[in-house]
Amino acid sequence: MSDAAALPGQPRGAVVSGPATARAVNVLAPNPSAMTLDGTNTWIVAEPDSDLAVVIDPGPLDEGHLRRVVETAERLGKRVGLTLLTHGHPDHAEGAVRFAELTRTSVRALDPALRLGDEGLAAGDVITTGGLELRVVPTPGHTSDSLSFHLPADRAVLTGDTVLGRGTTIVAHPDGRLGDYLDSLRRLRSLTVDDGVHTVLPGHGPVLEDAQGAVEFYLAHRAHRLAQVETAVENGHRTAAEVVAHVYADVDRSLWPAAELSVRAQLEYLREHGLI
Repeated sequence: MSDAAALPGQPRGAVVSGPATARAVNVLAPNPSAMTLDGTNTWIVAEPDSDLAVVIDPGPLDEGHLRRVVETAERLGKRVGLTLLTHGHPDHAEGAVRFAELTRTSVRALDPALRLGDEGLAAGDVITTGGLELRVVPTPGHTSDSLSFHLPADRAVLTGDTVLGRGTTIVAHPDGRLGDYLDSLRRLRSLTVDDGVHTVLPGHGPVLEDAQGAVEFYLAHRAHRLAQVETAVENGHRTAAEVVAHVYADVDRSLWPAAELSVRAQLEYLREHGLI
């Protein structure tokens, strides 16, 4: 067995439904896959003494899962007062409309197409439902509409797909852009340095106990992959598919289509900076 403390970000262990911090409870969706890892983490976030909760990323359109989220909140003595989305990928957002029907809540997101209600989300917004303080942090790159949510009272950040609990995420080109993603990682690192954030509550995978270590690993990984792609191009691998076959030769081929999206984003970044 590997020592979790030696892994990037110090993952807590197995992914389970249940409390993760004093204010955050996970309900794991039943949609495991190579891309979603153990499944989507749907987060219920609330002040311990409040009867109102915020749900982040209801997940896929799975009636059983959506009802389990509601039932979990009720067992905690909470009523869902608001639904938030980290981004619009179906494994996070497809169930939002049905969940809003079940809970009679609005849905707030950066992308207007995903909203139910008049309010969206923007940099600097602070969610205060039930006395909660949840700060909106723009983290584009995985997608253009990606957001994270800073939970100061728990020294935690909910990262959606920007930082995962295991492995690394894709930059979903053309909507996702590598330059934006690197800026977002630096923004998250500043939360760990300047605001004392130490826990990552990801959209997939286990909770990470070392937020700064996780973000620094992601930055180093991106720099390494970028150098590999640049070298591959210099050696004559011109198309994204050729670069993937060369750089990701040791990665399961089922992940190559996703890797190709990231490679396309890397090639675009290298061209924009005059490096290829």
